[in-house]
Amino acid sequence: MIPSNIKALILDMDGVVWKADAPIGNLSEIFARIRKRGLKFVFATNNGTKTPEEYQQKLAGLGVDIEPWQVVTSAMGIAFILAQKYPRGTKIFMIGEDGIRVALEEKGFEILSVKNATEAQAVVMGIDRGINFEKIAEATLLVRAGIPFYTTNTDKTFPTPRGEIPGSGAWVSIVTTATGIEPIIAGKPFPYLMELSLERLGTKKGETLVVGDRLETDIAAGQSVGCPTALVLSGVSTLEQSKEWNPQPNIITDSLSALVK
Repeated sequence: MIPSNIKALILDMDGVVWKADAPIGNLSEIFARIRKRGLKFVFATNNGTKTPEEYQQKLAGLGVDIEPWQVVTSAMGIAFILAQKYPRGTKIFMIGEDGIRVALEEKGFEILSVKNATEAQAVVMGIDRGINFEKIAEATLLVRAGIPFYTTNTDKTFPTPRGEIPGSGAWVSIVTTATGIEPIIAGKPFPYLMELSLERLGTKKGETLVVGDRLETDIAAGQSVGCPTALVLSGVSTLEQSKEWNPQPNIITDSLSALVK
């Protein structure tokens, strides 16, 4: 099903490779087929909760061996954006998990606690499974006071085996509703993760297939940089929704396994 001119894949994770901790198909077998075909690949995910090394460990536990450079996250994207605008030592109030924290600290930024949030020079939001009213209130106060507002992504939901749960975008919408201010977005559908992925792969846009389960993020991101795209129906977007999408993905298939048969 993959065209013969394709030399590399940019793969989403949630909804393509797994749902929460449940693998979608026999991943060891799927990636053995990918490698047998000589396809290079990286993972580009809006989920910035983990570091590349933590994703490497998770994939290893599911039978897929990769190197950390093969993982590009929205946390890395937001750290890259901020590093272009702010010097090392800039103080940031962050709502997020280790993936964002590590990416920001690697760029030399200081992460503030809720107690010291008033010192913030920027606000960064991502998925935070320890989120609470106090964190949201501080973010809202800072943004209303004019502190620049960033987010890893605006995915409204997050797929799990039981169904969809609130994603980063759902929490960001609370601050947006309370302030009337939209954040600067690092993740898909914006091009930063695609461009970083292409750089790591060393392939041309036309020979790199972007594979995802969300039309409005994965497919839109691939299309925005001129890559061919493949929608898998194992995650969020449905076949009915894909019929309304313009332009259409180049490939629509049930799963990653079906794509690389």
